[in-house]
Amino acid sequence: MSASTATLAERRERRIRFPRRRGGERRRARSGGRRMLPVGPTVTTIAVLAVLVLVLSAAIGPVAVSLLDAAKIVIGHLVPGMPWMSDGSLTPLQDQAVWQFRVPRSLLAALSGAGLALAGAMMQAVVRNPLAEPYILGVSSGASVGAVLVIVSGGATFLGLTMSGAAFVGAMVACILVAMLARIRGELSPTRMILAGVALGALLSAVTSYLTLTTDAQNVVSVMFFLLGSVSAADMSSLLIPAVALAIACIAVFGLSRSMNALLAGDESAMAVGVRTTRLRGLLLVLASLLTGAIVAVSGGIGFVGLVVPHMARLLVGSDHRRMLPITVLGGALFLMVADLLARTVAMPTEIPLGILTAFVGAPFFLWLMRSGGERAGFDR
Repeated sequence: MSASTATLAERRERRIRFPRRRGGERRRARSGGRRMLPVGPTVTTIAVLAVLVLVLSAAIGPVAVSLLDAAKIVIGHLVPGMPWMSDGSLTPLQDQAVWQFRVPRSLLAALSGAGLALAGAMMQAVVRNPLAEPYILGVSSGASVGAVLVIVSGGATFLGLTMSGAAFVGAMVACILVAMLARIRGELSPTRMILAGVALGALLSAVTSYLTLTTDAQNVVSVMFFLLGSVSAADMSSLLIPAVALAIACIAVFGLSRSMNALLAGDESAMAVGVRTTRLRGLLLVLASLLTGAIVAVSGGIGFVGLVVPHMARLLVGSDHRRMLPITVLGGALFLMVADLLARTVAMPTEIPLGILTAFVGAPFFLWLMRSGGERAGFDR
């Protein structure tokens, strides 16, 4: 038998003994035998639902606007020259209510949810711990100190900074302090970074509590509303910082998805395939901190999004970051858009802070996840 004939026979025997798996079979094998949803249709479904929630949110409020009119107003501002914008069928009050108040807050909720979910996925990959979430580095506590300083000062600014500007500066100062405290021989230590973040977060939370207790009574409600999270003050200009931060984080993280997958197998396995684990962890931690700071600066402290949404994505499409990161970003956006819609409609005319609703939804889901799907979502690693 010739060498080529022998090679062909060996290949046939190998195919019989080790049959090639199709894509769906490989995904089921990686997910413990469960059938994973296809990414493309899932992304499309979530995106369509987000658009529908945006239109529904634009239509609901004290000023009566139908779903069709809300959609026409949004399209009319996005596409110049639409006839219904000037034929008198839509009143200026309707246009103002939809485009200047309802759409910006819904978009800010989408950006905040997407950013917090992505930051949570990064943190969970860095520390290989399903309990990791965006606020573990004390960034939100730093932002809270900055915002509360503006509120208790009694003016619109503090040292020339608006509330969102002071919150962002506070978040960045906290990030820099944590990075300085976590350096070992010129490199960032992920463990020390987390420990420094927890300690610094506790210290800054104590500062926030002191400022709240010593301020006037009329400022306490504003402080609590910020600490619990809200997008009620959103306008189109407030979308810029979180949108830019989210775009930068998405570009960077999606390019690092293969390396993030390698981290799941452990440091030794990741280093064996050429991944510089220390540098990768440091980069992901910095990106998560900057993204969280940009979001907290404009929407306050909103919990549970970065903790729960990445697990929901893993249950739907598996742990491969190339598949779950798009679902995480879109799922976070949809989750917080729905939460914001409920926040301003459940107890009308009173508005519920977002952090309360996300905790009401997130905590029971988190407990159910640990009970019924903990192993699949990574709780038993």
